[in-house]
Amino acid sequence: MKVSVIGTGYVGLVSGVCLAAKGHDVTCVDIDRAKVDRINAADPPIYEIGLEQLMQQTVGRTLRATTDLPAAVHDSELSLIAVGTPFQRSAIDLKYIRTVATQIGAVLKNKATYHTVVVKSTVVPGTTDDVVLPQLELASGKRAGPDFGVGMNPEFLKEGEAIADFMAPDRIVLGGIDERSIDTLADLYAVFPDVDKLRTDTRTAEMIKYTTNSLLATLISFSNEIGNLCARVGVDVTDAMTGVHLDKRFSPIMADGSRIHPASLVYLAAGCGFGGSCFPKDVKALIAYGEAAGSSMQLLRSVIAINEAQPDKMLEMLKRHYPDLAGRRIAVLGMAFKPGTDDVRESPALPVAAKLVAEKAIVTAYDPVARHEAEAVLGTAVDFCNDLGATIADVEAILIMTRWPEFETLPDILKNVSPPPLVIDGRRMLAKTALPRYEGIGLGAS
Repeated sequence: MKVSVIGTGYVGLVSGVCLAAKGHDVTCVDIDRAKVDRINAADPPIYEIGLEQLMQQTVGRTLRATTDLPAAVHDSELSLIAVGTPFQRSAIDLKYIRTVATQIGAVLKNKATYHTVVVKSTVVPGTTDDVVLPQLELASGKRAGPDFGVGMNPEFLKEGEAIADFMAPDRIVLGGIDERSIDTLADLYAVFPDVDKLRTDTRTAEMIKYTTNSLLATLISFSNEIGNLCARVGVDVTDAMTGVHLDKRFSPIMADGSRIHPASLVYLAAGCGFGGSCFPKDVKALIAYGEAAGSSMQLLRSVIAINEAQPDKMLEMLKRHYPDLAGRRIAVLGMAFKPGTDDVRESPALPVAAKLVAEKAIVTAYDPVARHEAEAVLGTAVDFCNDLGATIADVEAILIMTRWPEFETLPDILKNVSPPPLVIDGRRMLAKTALPRYEGIGLGAS
């Protein structure tokens, strides 16, 4: 199938590259000429594990990029809209969605063949039917259904694992305004023959995405609230959660006596807070959407409140040892909101580093892939280093903010350092007995 993908952020680029790797003929569209040139040179404009290798296999064969949206839409059978939907105060901003829908509609006006327009961006329920569809009809002068198809196909991609998630999906949601729209989407995903596919309407497809992310965010904030309580009453949250995880409803016991430990258990673990481009934005958007519909959304409001306060727990632990941070040498390890990505959006490391600077600490920082993105936010107030060793040299405290595997070497690196720095583990990735001075989220004061 000939496919045009409008927008080359995390979702658009990964979707386009993976569909091209699966044999579709894909044209990615973006207004940023520099980004388009990088894609055509098989040079990923974002960091994502496995992305560069797939681009090298597909660019110039089944994948290309352009700034020419009309040509890309005209020459394709299906268009995926994958532009950003940032949250602005009380609702998601649909200006990019509206613009693209208008541009696609203008192409459909003079296109003789049937074309299907599919929203891939995360949008609140009703957006495809009440915003995108009318905009397409207005710009094209045609009717959705008989003249062109409209669908909604949410993504379930974890940054850092997006390629693997796309190429081996756990489910594919095919939302459409009619059977023909859904059938066209089904044709697109026929290259995934053994995957559960849910055929539904667009509004339900939109709600599935928000419900999924809100549930996962709720699990994290629940775990963090329990972790904060554990720290107060002298219980290690990792021990408590290990007991919870062994419940067979979370870790089923097979007939042969072995256990399955689902990946979802990583959300039932305390840490310094969630970030990224999805969870904070999507939960806030669902709160606003729900309240506009007359639902109080009390639980999700608490999810956000807990998460926004969680990075401060790192500073609380630090100040138990160093009440006055002025002149203290502090290392911050990890700037990306999670390992495997260079995305620093809503990363808890950013407010922590900024507050350390505000209290006149001497701050060094290191992230194996997100240095450039973090520097763009924090500027020169933080001394970014090129390697782990230089970052922690002669510091008095180390704050682990991202679960990069490289940081697992800290006990070995620090074993002969005297006096040893305080290590505050915001991800509970190190054994609490592996370091002489250790603090961690959900662990009582030592």
